Amino acid sequence: MYLEIITPDKKVFEGEVISAQFPGINGGFEVLNNHAPLISALANGPVRVTPPAGAQLVFQIDGGVVEVLDNKIIVLAEAVIA
Repeated sequence: MYLEIITPDKKVFEGEVISAQFPGINGGFEVLNNHAPLISALANGPVRVTPPAGAQLVFQIDGGVVEVLDNKIIVLAEAVIA
């Protein structure tokens, strides 16, 4: 599954992932391979990404929107807080 995390200023992350967890406005949710199509608003909170090799990555976002379609995830975040 391919993931992109984008802010108005830059592309924060792009690459293959096994899973991604998001802070939805109505509660957290996880996206795995072959997930059904989805568009959701995101709250402030952590996006947890598990790449094929290596440790889990965490990006603290300041709200945004996520789209899941055909094993591609695009996150349009207001900001990513370092």
